[in-house]
Amino acid sequence: MNFSPVLLEVFKNKFSSIAEEMGVTLIRTSFSPNIKERKDCSCAIFDNMGNMVEQAAHIPVHLGSMPLSVKAAIEAGNMDEGDMVILNDPYRGGTHLPDITLVAPVYFESSESVFYVANRAHHSDVGGMSPGSMPLSTSIFQEGIIIPPLKLVERGEIDRKLMEFFLNNVRIREEREGDFEAQIMANITGIKRLGELFNKYGKDIVLFYASELLNYSERITRSVIEEIPDGTYSFEDYLDNDGISDDPIRISVQITVEGDQLIMDFSGSDPQVTGSVNAVYSITLSCVLYVIRSLIDADIATNAGCLRPIELITEKGSIVDAQYPAPVAAGNVETSQRIVDVLLGAFSKAIPDKIPAASQGTMNNITIGGVDSRTGRHFSYYETIGGGMGASKGRKGADAVHSHMTNTMNTPVEALEYNYPFLVTEYKVRKNSGGQGRYSGGNGIVRRIKLLDDAQIVVLSERRRFSPYSLEGGGPGKKGKNIVISGGKERVMPGKFSCALKKGDEIVIKTPGGGGWGTP
Repeated sequence: MNFSPVLLEVFKNKFSSIAEEMGVTLIRTSFSPNIKERKDCSCAIFDNMGNMVEQAAHIPVHLGSMPLSVKAAIEAGNMDEGDMVILNDPYRGGTHLPDITLVAPVYFESSESVFYVANRAHHSDVGGMSPGSMPLSTSIFQEGIIIPPLKLVERGEIDRKLMEFFLNNVRIREEREGDFEAQIMANITGIKRLGELFNKYGKDIVLFYASELLNYSERITRSVIEEIPDGTYSFEDYLDNDGISDDPIRISVQITVEGDQLIMDFSGSDPQVTGSVNAVYSITLSCVLYVIRSLIDADIATNAGCLRPIELITEKGSIVDAQYPAPVAAGNVETSQRIVDVLLGAFSKAIPDKIPAASQGTMNNITIGGVDSRTGRHFSYYETIGGGMGASKGRKGADAVHSHMTNTMNTPVEALEYNYPFLVTEYKVRKNSGGQGRYSGGNGIVRRIKLLDDAQIVVLSERRRFSPYSLEGGGPGKKGKNIVISGGKERVMPGKFSCALKKGDEIVIKTPGGGGWGTP
């Protein structure tokens, strides 16, 4: 078949627009504020082997790991037309249990699927020992219900028994059911749009250009790697602790550049730990894809081709390749950020003018759950809070944004107070929290919430002990701070904690600033 660069660009945008429309469908039909307001979800398209062809501009930690979930769904057994497989198992390509993936095959004039569509959404509660399913856990069994690859939809019909089983294990069943149905509609949208693409161009042409998109992304990635000086570059950084002990946890990488190939070796990282900051292999892989894609200026499809020139080495049973049944609730949100920090730190030694200082390095996870006295129903609030971005050569770090492995919005104050028994008493930029430098780091955020009912709270955060690093003589970003105000008394809390709060108590989260770049 003759290759056309014009058609390649057409199909890149066609696939991208389909994934984006899937996301719009999911967000607009969802029930929970976490998906509807924060957009904590991701959508992508895969070939018949489970290789990602194109993704929407959603959440990096979801998208880079999702191919392993799709492949796990494929390996679990044949998916007929109209079927959809659900799973959240972190040890089968998942991240943590609240992130639930739904995979659907796409058939066209064939007895075999030609594509797959999939989406992943963070559900605000999937059971477990604390509301929000982000506990200070020591085992994955404490974190919620573990779903292996199972058919939630079979030949177009929802398996009501499986749905009921799941809903019976969560705190807010109506919200979960609504979000599941939104995920189903997102996949239906993707299937419909891909069908229209096949009808217009024909199966052979669509499949040809899907394959060529992977090849093109590979060629561009290799050309970018070739511009990096050959050599070996190392960097290490630390997680504050695992929330159970106070020991810092080392994450180390050694990057070897050989022509147009990279070897990324994390085998110097610490062993997996008792607490929930363990990251599974799929998370580390997603961080690698994110960082590599960030080095590429060209407008290419983010897909499996970007990873072809890269060899990833991890030590099984380590903090970056945890083994079952290690707890992983915070590995997705916190450890992923530190993996990115060490990757960028290593690249800063090879291409210093292209690499920013460390961003806030945490997602500042907060879950609050209890019974809303206004309705008599359980509620479960989950949010990640932005902070400062690291500065780079020629550019100040952005203030009060999500960075790196997350790409969610905030929950607007109006939506938060409408849906939960809270009063937001302060929400502002944390001035002077960015590191000094020729280009200063971005500032963090201050968010203060007053409880209008008794509730249980869990906070999983980082950079309360080790500051976001600077580069080229700049100053580090300011560390974050967690405060509980009860009975008029302030208590500075650790980075990871769980406690019961009373009506009228307040929680204050002050997020870190980004590192500065260059001597001030």
